[in-house]
Amino acid sequence: MDSIVLTLFFDDPFWVGVFERRRKGSLSVSRVVFGSEPTEPELFLWLLDHFHDLHYTDPVDDELPPPPVKNPKRRQREAARQTSAAGIGTKSQEAMKLQIEKDKEAQVHDRSERKRLEAEEQFRLRQEKKKEKHRGH
Repeated sequence: MDSIVLTLFFDDPFWVGVFERRRKGSLSVSRVVFGSEPTEPELFLWLLDHFHDLHYTDPVDDELPPPPVKNPKRRQREAARQTSAAGIGTKSQEAMKLQIEKDKEAQVHDRSERKRLEAEEQFRLRQEKKKEKHRGH
C-alpha cells in the first residue's frame, strides 16, 4: 500500500511542509519550505506544479501495521489533534537527518578534493616560475 502524508507546520520564521511517503514497508521523506503560510488553493497549485520535483530521502524501514478503519468522528478528532500538535514524526526526522548527514559528507569530500587540486595547481605554477627565473642564466 502506497501513501503520502503532508504535515504542514510553523518552524519560526517559515512554514514548512514534510511529505512522508510510505511504500512497501519503507519510509521516505521530503521537506519543503513555503515561507509565508500557504492557503489551501496555493497548496493545491503548488502540488500540481512541483510535486514531481520533490526529492525524497533514501528509504528507511518502517514496520507500521495498516491503520484500522475508524469512525469518521474519531478520525476528525484525531486530525484536529494532529494539526494542533507541532513537529513531525520521529521516523521522518531520522530519515531527514540521515539525508542531511549524507549531503554533508559529500560536501566535505568535494571541498577537500577541490582544495587538493588548487594546491597542486599552485605548486605547479610555483615550479614553472622557478624554471622561468633560472632560464636566463
